[in-house]
Amino acid sequence: MEMDLPDELLAVLLRLPLERPFTTAQARDCHVQARHLRGLVGGGHLRQPVHGVYCSVHLPDNLPHRIEVLRLVVPSDCVVTDRTAGWLWGAGMILAPNDHLVTPKVSVYGPPGRRLRRELTDSGERMLLPEDVVELDGLLVTTPLRTACDLGRLLYRDQALAAMDALAALRLFTVEQLVRAVLRYRGYRGVIQLRTLAPFVDPDSQSPEESILRLRWLDTGLPRPECQIEIPAPHGRFYLLDMGLRDRRFAAEYDGEAFHGEDQQENDEARREWARDHEFWTIVVARKHNIHGRHQDIDRLLREGHADAMRALVTR
Repeated sequence: MEMDLPDELLAVLLRLPLERPFTTAQARDCHVQARHLRGLVGGGHLRQPVHGVYCSVHLPDNLPHRIEVLRLVVPSDCVVTDRTAGWLWGAGMILAPNDHLVTPKVSVYGPPGRRLRRELTDSGERMLLPEDVVELDGLLVTTPLRTACDLGRLLYRDQALAAMDALAALRLFTVEQLVRAVLRYRGYRGVIQLRTLAPFVDPDSQSPEESILRLRWLDTGLPRPECQIEIPAPHGRFYLLDMGLRDRRFAAEYDGEAFHGEDQQENDEARREWARDHEFWTIVVARKHNIHGRHQDIDRLLREGHADAMRALVTR
């Protein structure tokens, strides 16, 4: 238990049921006000995984915990869907961009006539077959395959591929199964996007930004890249390149702020220098502004990088 709290908040924290997730209403029953909860979240002592639910930061963020969180706000006759279903299954970084800055609503679909609290959930009705839904300890949730198909249809293109990659990385379905599943959604909203993107899903993508960079690569008309390419490194080790074409010694990598800050830049440059000087790779490095926004220029960078790689092959 952290003791570096003002006396008021420490007393509040000790009144809460920290051994399990709890709702705002349950906190009120412990005589804890909303402002206290905000203070404990802001101080890093509580998490708010979904609207209306809090828990100690020391509770493990695993499948049983996430089920317990959602059971507090999802009625037993409703089905958890979309990004919330992906989060429940454990798909890394599947929540919407900037959802780490706000508390995401729960995506839930229920039977006709079911009304849910709008401030807590994004809800509605959806046609689901029995094979689309499984029960996890009393909680109904769309299967990983159905979740991937829905997100591939309903999200914007960049996020759709990123979400499907994240779900495929769980290895609970194959890309071949996903492509076959697309056939049943003929006439559904967004099915053309789903049909186009599904064959390019890759379970080896490591982040949403890598997925989006790979999509930009495909949009240039270059051959489909391989993800996570191993190349020899000093002392019998190996380095990984985010994506590339082995036969052309051409690769692209995404440097995001979360994992490629100043402290990591020196290691990144040393790794890429080795790849260029000893393994003869041409590497394009993309950052946020290269792949997002009106002024993105990754198309040009990839084409120029590929041309450089092809010239290098001829001259070696």
